Amino acid sequence: MKKEYLFEPITLGNFRLKNRIAMAPMTRGRAGTDRVPNELMAEYYYQRSSAGLLITEATVISKQGNGWIDSPGIYTEEMIEGWRKVTNKLKPTGTPIFLQLWHCGRASHSDFQNGELPVSASEVKLNGDHILTPVGTKPYETPRALSVKEINAAVNDYRKAAENAKAAGFSGIEVHGANGYLINQFLDSTTNLRNDQYGGSLENRFRFFKEVLEAVLEVWLPERVGARISPNGVFNDMGCDDFRELFLYVAAEINKFNLGYLHIMDGLAFGFHEKGAPMTLAEFRPVFKGTIIGNCGYTKEAAEERIADGNADMIAFGRPYITNPDLPERLKNGWPLNPTEDMSLWYTPGPEGYTDYSSFNP
Repeated sequence: MKKEYLFEPITLGNFRLKNRIAMAPMTRGRAGTDRVPNELMAEYYYQRSSAGLLITEATVISKQGNGWIDSPGIYTEEMIEGWRKVTNKLKPTGTPIFLQLWHCGRASHSDFQNGELPVSASEVKLNGDHILTPVGTKPYETPRALSVKEINAAVNDYRKAAENAKAAGFSGIEVHGANGYLINQFLDSTTNLRNDQYGGSLENRFRFFKEVLEAVLEVWLPERVGARISPNGVFNDMGCDDFRELFLYVAAEINKFNLGYLHIMDGLAFGFHEKGAPMTLAEFRPVFKGTIIGNCGYTKEAAEERIADGNADMIAFGRPYITNPDLPERLKNGWPLNPTEDMSLWYTPGPEGYTDYSSFNP
């Protein structure tokens, strides 16, 4: 019988994970206008606790970080208490849950910012169809470039969010440096046109990410921190000519922090910017020595291949987890998966399309 690595336990820091399957962070918009997590969200994560590791939906670190309707936050006492409902419900399962820290940057709108423009590394507008704001669909706006003082304040917001995540009972945190959000906007030369210490060279473009990691590591042990990157991503109008050099540099620098894991969106499910051949996990393995989590569009077979060839230690599954709360059991037993094509209820309020998917009954 062919060995199946995906279902073997793995050690992540001081956690012994029951399998090598992570639930990827996915925005679901169930926190309401106050952005406070609730019992419905606790049930959603609890239903999916057969994963080895749960990574929460992207969670905004500050009011300035907002850019998605009804997404949760981690910057008020009420939000901390709300997230405790989630972590307390998960404690009996033994499954670690990491909170993903998020700042939307230019992928926002003044409707989220009390009339002020969204912020970014530079004044480069996101070329997208539209953004859904609290008052309707609007065109994207040209963001305002953050001053150095404001960059320092954003780093402090990440630190405070890390403290709040610990207070809320999380097992660890993941710093979201992917998918065209603020940290990614500093990394990418198409969105970072700065000529100060945060722009130009690879070292300077990485500086904000580095300072964020240094800040959260004042709160958490390194093995309780993960980082996420998207080297092949086109989502939110990203993609730069030097992406290969950039992301190998980023991975090598992150390696110096001895983090719990590096979460790499190497798959092409969100598209590819066509600036060169897509990067693979095999390119990252020589420069990042810790746990690598591959992500984006993986099948069971592809996941097994990446783990078997040594280029990934775990694989994160996203959309299949939305409609299949018992995804590890289905994959292990060869049970059919519920389809993921109907997205009409994925971001709507209430349990429908969220917690009403049933487990497989053999």
